[in-house]
Order: sequence, then structure tokens, then C-alpha cells
Amino acid sequence: MPFFGMLMMPVMMAVLLMVAFLIIIPLLRALGMGPPWWHGPHPPFPQQPKSALDILNERFARGEIDSAEYEEKRRMISQG
Repeated sequence: MPFFGMLMMPVMMAVLLMVAFLIIIPLLRALGMGPPWWHGPHPPFPQQPKSALDILNERFARGEIDSAEYEEKRRMISQG
């Protein structure tokens, strides 16, 4: 019987380590702890909100509005 215990000890240690990693690592991730690479990609710097003129320029570049509407809205933005 002592030989059986010597064989089972490494198996049980491996099982306990796997269980610990399967429980502890997701728990740390959920709590927001751990190294940054656990949490996925993040933008390097916080993004600034776009101004109304930036949004207008993007819409004109995509062709959503024509030049007359662009000029009218640009004048309204610059007056405000």
C-alpha cells in the first residue's frame, strides 16, 4: 500500500494545482487584479470626446452630407 501513496501524491498535487489555477486566475480577473495583460487590450491613452466640428468633418468625408449642408452647419458651429 505505501507504493500506491507514492504514486498518487504527484497526481493529487497536479490536480490541486490545476483546480487552484482554474479558480484563482478567473477570480483575480473578475476582481480586476493582476497584471495588465490579463485584462485584455486597452487604448494607450484615454480618448478625448470629439468636437462637433470633428463629427461634421467625418460626416462630410463619408459623403453623408453635401458641401452646401457642410458649409451651413460649419457656420452654425462657429457662431455658437
